[in-house]
Amino acid sequence: MTVRRVMGTEVEYGISVAGNPGANPVQASSQVVNAYAAATVTARRARWDFEEETPLRDARGYDLSRAVADRSLLTDEEIGLANIILTNGARLYVDHAHPEYSSPEVTTPLDVVRWDKAGEQVMLDAARFASAVPGAAPIVLYKNNTDNKGASYGAHENYLMPRSTPFRDIVRHLTPFFVSRQVVCGAGRVGIGRAGQKHGFQVSQRADFFEVEVGLETTLKRPIINTRDEPHADPTEHRRLHVIIGDANLAEVSTYLKMGTTSLVLAMIEDGFITADLDLDHPVRTLHEVSHDPTLRHLVTLRDGRRMTAVELQALYLELATAYVEKRWGDDVDEQTRDVLARWGSVLDRLARDPYECARELDWVAKLKLLEQYRDRDGLDWDHPKLHLIDLQYSDLRPEKGLYQRLVAGGRIERLLGPADVDEAMHHPPTDTRAYFRGRCLEQYATSVAAASWDSVIFDVPGRSSLQRVATADPLRGTREHVGPLMDGCGSVEELLAALGA
Repeated sequence: MTVRRVMGTEVEYGISVAGNPGANPVQASSQVVNAYAAATVTARRARWDFEEETPLRDARGYDLSRAVADRSLLTDEEIGLANIILTNGARLYVDHAHPEYSSPEVTTPLDVVRWDKAGEQVMLDAARFASAVPGAAPIVLYKNNTDNKGASYGAHENYLMPRSTPFRDIVRHLTPFFVSRQVVCGAGRVGIGRAGQKHGFQVSQRADFFEVEVGLETTLKRPIINTRDEPHADPTEHRRLHVIIGDANLAEVSTYLKMGTTSLVLAMIEDGFITADLDLDHPVRTLHEVSHDPTLRHLVTLRDGRRMTAVELQALYLELATAYVEKRWGDDVDEQTRDVLARWGSVLDRLARDPYECARELDWVAKLKLLEQYRDRDGLDWDHPKLHLIDLQYSDLRPEKGLYQRLVAGGRIERLLGPADVDEAMHHPPTDTRAYFRGRCLEQYATSVAAASWDSVIFDVPGRSSLQRVATADPLRGTREHVGPLMDGCGSVEELLAALGA
């Protein structure tokens, strides 16, 4: 494989209610999701189908007992919180007291950016709808990862992989990559330590919240490699690598490289191409140390005794990926793979020379440059509360308030997509995965869709004694090519089910 594979993102957004710092975040998050549903869902609201979810299955070969599992892991339980499915194939719901947008399945890094950006606009509109309710206080959403009071919320990635790939290989070769990847895709943070108690700036918002190398948890004892084995596909053929270590990115190039480089490294792992020993000495501690040094001069220690910077470690992965692509495809490689390799190399070269050269592309550098400008202008030390406010305001989704949004408006951030691309992705699904079938059903047969999930769409058809489930276990079926003409020709759900033989 190249950078192409089935993948997607899940982002929990920070939330605040203006003038009410003690507001219940679950209630506020529910207001946001329900307001979006009320404004955009004109027919029956399909519920989420939890039947095929297995959040306690561990890739190491066992199921965690529900009796001992932390409540945050029981994501397969219907607890009555706001939860809707969008016509673009995405899911918008309340998770862990935050509104969350889970993108539809896509197949390229650029499409991840496209539907991730659509999620930002969905969230912005949802907050506006909620704030417009008579008597409601304004609700503000932030695309960030910590409240700087000791709590963190996630920005997860998902990658479909062959079940045949040994999990030990995934752990071994991904751990050094993830520890060093933050220099490319960190979101930047004022404050060091979980509660930001130490003054300074660091590369990643999430790094300080990771405690172990491998594990099933996502909110406690967070692991660098998460072992949740919930493929949302044929479990005999596939696994879904659930990545919880990344930051929530606003910069499009950061997201693009995060997904593209990871997909390339996974391809090398799947093909057994990585034979070099890149194991780190003390990965968790190293993760923190790399994040705490925005000069990027900190030397990480490999278990074989070699020492290098995180940028140099990333460069080793780039060198392997370049050789892998040349050996596997030669000149017959797709354009996005070429572009990811070229951008990856360019960013690493400039980070090694002067990180500020990447201020137009990487979140943490753009934020640091902005903060240093305020520090220089106003003579602020890192302990000044104004810097924390600037950090938070960077991630504010509102175009008139968010500092990232202002950088974009001023042409100071590189864009990969235009407004029309994002608007299209807000309302329509990708065409080359099963999300197309899910999204089209929600748009075309909304009054008949009782429930849906990644794995199926369930119809309630008048005259039938039971609900009708259409399985969508294969992420690469249910595409426009596969079912588009069929759906174009079926004016009713009865016709569709008859054509499908259901």
